Amino acid sequence: MPSMNDLVRQHTALSESDLEWLHLLVSEWQLLSDLSFADLVLWVPTLDGTRYVSVAQMRPNTGPTSYQDDMVGHLVPRGRRPLLDAALDEGRIVREGDPEWREEVPVRVESIPVRRDGRVLGVIARNTNLLTVRTPSRLELTYLQSASDLAQMIAAGAFPFPEQQVDMDASPRAGDGLIRLDADGVVQYASPNALSAYHRLGLAADLVGQHLGQITAELAPSRGPVDEALIKLASGYAPRETEVEGNGGVIQLRAIPLKPKGARIGSLVLLRDVTELRRRERELMTKDATIREIHHRVKNNLQTVAALLRLQARRMDSVRGRAALGEAVRRVGSIAIVHETLSQNLDERVEFDEIADRVLAMVAEISPGKVDCRRTGRCGILDAEVATPLSMVLTEVLQNALEHAFAPGESGTVEVSAVRGGPRSAERLLITVQDDGRGLPEGFDPKTAGNLGLQIIRTLVEGELGGTFDMKPAAGRGTRAVLDIPVRSQK
Repeated sequence: MPSMNDLVRQHTALSESDLEWLHLLVSEWQLLSDLSFADLVLWVPTLDGTRYVSVAQMRPNTGPTSYQDDMVGHLVPRGRRPLLDAALDEGRIVREGDPEWREEVPVRVESIPVRRDGRVLGVIARNTNLLTVRTPSRLELTYLQSASDLAQMIAAGAFPFPEQQVDMDASPRAGDGLIRLDADGVVQYASPNALSAYHRLGLAADLVGQHLGQITAELAPSRGPVDEALIKLASGYAPRETEVEGNGGVIQLRAIPLKPKGARIGSLVLLRDVTELRRRERELMTKDATIREIHHRVKNNLQTVAALLRLQARRMDSVRGRAALGEAVRRVGSIAIVHETLSQNLDERVEFDEIADRVLAMVAEISPGKVDCRRTGRCGILDAEVATPLSMVLTEVLQNALEHAFAPGESGTVEVSAVRGGPRSAERLLITVQDDGRGLPEGFDPKTAGNLGLQIIRTLVEGELGGTFDMKPAAGRGTRAVLDIPVRSQK
């Protein structure tokens, strides 16, 4: 199905600012559709003025649809639908005519001009399925009257409100709860869902006849100077959204002033009980905070272990013993770096490039000479279950390169390069550590070498990460270590 942008730019003469107005209208018109119990189709005249193109469509959540098929992209010549012509040419809402019959279903058709800055950009065809028409209830009458007021505002260019950008996924809808106010902010009608939401806040009486702003301020905890703003918002004086919390309940309010003839005659207040939603969000926030605190404490404990190992190393007379403890300190430190990064995140994923740089800096401290350590490429975001063993592997590979590739006082370079790519379902991370040092001993085989560091590397890479590891002479001079591991794609 073509997008509204494509259809408008291909078939019409509307400007980009006109297109933005239509987008704003379409983002709001689910409310009009639900209040009308009707399908809405937005028709825009083509560039040559001989046809209309349908650029958007909306079905109601409150009633049966009039269109089983999608209408977006259809072209209709002028003259075939007289109500569209009259609404476009005369700039008024057109309701004349008998119902149309579509597949044995009577449909009432109305046309609402869409006005912006005094110009009619297009026409909304409002199609109501009359098959299930019955004597309307008070709720349905309130819906229909409110829909009529909104339609007049659209025809006058007063709706939607450009200053209020609404997230329709999070904003309350008509079925969630609706209150109709008069011009003074007094409740004329409250739907059962709206009344239940206010009972959740602690209201013991009926809402009808009450001043909604004052009642809302009384039910919400004292907020000092904010009370006046809350009263005005709940009274519907301006298009605003807010949340009100009281008595253990939370409701979301959205006020829509009604100005069908220019002056405000009242307001619609849409509301939703979001008590359970906010409770779950708080629980998740608490869990996230707990997880971050655990990572922070693990990092502190690992740093304490590293400090104890350093103290023990200083008391040892054996050079080999001090070196072994120094290696252990760096291994523990690499794990601590991952937990420190996790303690600052909201999820169990880390930006591994930052960890790689810190591991490089930590291991570079043991360099026997003037060795330049640098990183190229990006590792990207990794899960914690990959980042922790990978940080240890990188520490071991770098430590091995700096200890064995260069003689004391000798200068050189160690470069860590990362390449990430492959199919999204089987993405891989290739890390290469290359030095320009003395190279590998003759007959050296990394798969059988008994060095503890290489044993750790093989165990972690092949066992935990499910990847491969290899060491071989670099082109020219030095050694090249290659890590190839699978990683999950991160969006």
